[in-house]
Amino acid sequence: MTWWARARQRRSARCARGAGHAGPPPTGFALLPWLLMGLGSFSNLLQGKAENPWIGGLGLFVFNSLYVYVTFRAFDREKRQSLPTRLALLTMGLVTTGLAVGYGGNWLLFFPLLGLATGATLRGRHLGRIGLLLAAYAAVLAGLREGWREAPNIGYATFLSCMVTAAILSLSEAVRELRAAREELARRAVEKERLRFSRDLHDLLGHTLSVIVVKSEAARRLAGRDLDAALAQIGDIESVGRQALTEIREAVTGYREGSLSTELTRARSALAAASVEPVVRQSGAPLAPQTEALLGWVVREAVTNVVRHSRATRCEITVESAGERVRLTVTDNGTPTAAPAPGGTGLTGLTERLTTAGGSLTAGPAPTGGFTVTAELPAAPVDLGTEDAIPVALES
Repeated sequence: MTWWARARQRRSARCARGAGHAGPPPTGFALLPWLLMGLGSFSNLLQGKAENPWIGGLGLFVFNSLYVYVTFRAFDREKRQSLPTRLALLTMGLVTTGLAVGYGGNWLLFFPLLGLATGATLRGRHLGRIGLLLAAYAAVLAGLREGWREAPNIGYATFLSCMVTAAILSLSEAVRELRAAREELARRAVEKERLRFSRDLHDLLGHTLSVIVVKSEAARRLAGRDLDAALAQIGDIESVGRQALTEIREAVTGYREGSLSTELTRARSALAAASVEPVVRQSGAPLAPQTEALLGWVVREAVTNVVRHSRATRCEITVESAGERVRLTVTDNGTPTAAPAPGGTGLTGLTERLTTAGGSLTAGPAPTGGFTVTAELPAAPVDLGTEDAIPVALES
């Protein structure tokens, strides 16, 4: 890479950082330099050209204090809309009127400053009318005090300072809000993708490792008396491992989809290897891919819990599709396991996923013993966002 290319790369990186970080938000300090417009009035006081200099000096001090108070509160939405700010702005208008009528000349320039404070504070749909009324008021007072030739200049300056200030500050605030919203959306997208990936790996590895452990135990038991059966179990372990690698790659890319028929086949194999008699019944019309994927996850996680915790000898899986609803039931005859605590990530997450799809999920001890998981879904799939594409594990 040449020196010129490296320089361009550094410059691009600086621009990218600058685009993402706009620095601290503006404050009242950005409007303080406009107080220099009052230097003419201050000069009149110092040179003794103003009558009653003590009154003029007090008015100048009060105006500047109110200007600083109002403009610094104008950058906080709650503060600029509060009653103290509105009263301070009204008082500022009265002081400006008194100084303009009493002294005229350079003192009329306080009207543009009043317009600036008004535009910074009273942003909204009524600002145009307020700006016009304030400009007309300033022009009338200027005409009565200094003649009508000066009136248009004061009125125009007042209206311009009011509207331009409001437009610039409103645009700056909107840009910052949009940038903050974009950053929040990006942060949520990262969190959702991280959660999707972690749940995906949890689901995949939890089920796959359970099957591998069960089949490894079966192979160890069969090795001494039935070598062919043990080798068959080892072959299944290899097949499960290869399939797990494929699913993990699909999970990484975000394009993994479940299949009910595939999960039922795996459930039979996993249950048989764990010495649990599988009984699978399926009836009704074919299901939509989205519905199959959701029910496939219920089968996968329910069977995983049967293999892990139930000590069952029989597991029945029933899929019934009749009318507008589809029901899946997984029942075992083992020892009922405790349901997850409220707020748990497994059962709660999968219940929310099915609820989003227009269905429901119940899990608990069966009346005749064992544990039952029941899932119901509408036959017609519900459109889901991409961020909800992957359910979480079911834990019993």
